[in-house]
Amino acid sequence: MITNLILDPIRMHKSMSTELFEYVNNYCCINSSNTFIVHTGDSMNIKNSENSFDSIINLFKVNDIRYVNKFFEAINGELSNNDMFICCVETIELRNKKKQLLKGSIFNIGYELGEFIFLRIFPKVKFLKKIYFAITQGKNRLISKSETLGRLVSCGFYIVDFKEFDGLLYVVSKKVDNPSFDMHPSYGALFSMARVGKEYKIIKVFKLRTMHPYSEYLQDYMFEKNGSLNGDKVINDFRISIFGKILRKFWIDEIPMLLNLIKGDLKIVGVRPLSVSKFNMYPKYAQEARVKFKPGLIPPFYVDLPKDFNGLVASEMKYLKEHEKRPIFTDLKYFFIAMSNILVKGARSS
Repeated sequence: MITNLILDPIRMHKSMSTELFEYVNNYCCINSSNTFIVHTGDSMNIKNSENSFDSIINLFKVNDIRYVNKFFEAINGELSNNDMFICCVETIELRNKKKQLLKGSIFNIGYELGEFIFLRIFPKVKFLKKIYFAITQGKNRLISKSETLGRLVSCGFYIVDFKEFDGLLYVVSKKVDNPSFDMHPSYGALFSMARVGKEYKIIKVFKLRTMHPYSEYLQDYMFEKNGSLNGDKVINDFRISIFGKILRKFWIDEIPMLLNLIKGDLKIVGVRPLSVSKFNMYPKYAQEARVKFKPGLIPPFYVDLPKDFNGLVASEMKYLKEHEKRPIFTDLKYFFIAMSNILVKGARSS
C-alpha cells in the first residue's frame, strides 16, 4: 500500500527551488495526470500503482535505495519506450564537496578512508555485504555519478541530461529498452572485459579496475557526448577514478593482461583488443582485417601516434598489412619503435 509516498505538484514545488522545479518540469509535465511523483525506495510502491504513466519522478535519494537495480527495473516495467524517468543522487563527488573544511587534515584522511572501506567496499564484497546491510539497511551508500548513470543504462534507460541542485545530482532519462538483468556486474579490483579476438572470438581480457562500477555501460554514451582523444580514449572521461588515473599513468592496470599473453589470447605486439561496441565503430574492411590476427599488448598506436579516429584506423591497417607479409620482422620493428616513443618521448594513449 502506498502511504504518504505520492507527492502532488504543490507539495513538490514547496520542497524545491524554483530553478530545480523548472528544470524537472522542462522534461516531465509536473501538473499532468500522466506524471507520477513519488518519494520512495521500495519498488513495490511503484508496481502497486493502478494507473499508467508516461513520466515518473522519484525524489528519494538513490543512495538510500536497498536494491537499486531492482528499483530501476520496476520503473522500467511501468513505462513504455521514450517515457521519462527522473531520479536524484548524492554522488561521491558532491559528497566530497561538503568536506572542504577538513580537507587535507589527518582526521579527514582517516575518516574518508574508513568511510570508503565501509560504505564502498563492504557492499561489493560477498562475505562483508551482510554486515554492511545489517548495519545500514542499505542507506547512505557511496555511489559515483558514473555508477548511477551506468546502472540506469543497464536497466534500459538512455541518459538525456543531468544537473546538480542543492548538493544532489538530478538525472533525466528515458526508457529505450528492457533491462539487461546483469547478474554479474564488475565490481572488484581485478576484473575481466569482453573483447573481440581473433576470428571474432570473444575473449576475456584481465585488467585492474580504473573506472567506477557499471562504467562499461556508458561506453557508447561517452563517445557520443564527449568524443575521443587521438581516436582512442574518451575526452574528459569522468568514469575514471582518482586511483585509476594513477594506475593508468604507469600502465599498472594492464599488468594482469600478461595472463592473457600466457593463455594465448594476446600476443606482445598487435592491435588493441576492443569491446564489441567500439569494434562496431570500425569500417567493415578494418573489422575483417583485425580479426585475422590476435590482438596485442603493445598496439601500433604508439608507433604512429595518430591524432584522430581515422588516423587510428589507418595506423592499424598499415601495421596489419606489414605483419601479414613479414610477421616477425614487423613485430620486432614496431616493438622497438613503440618502446622508444613511450620511454623517450613519453607517448601516452590518454
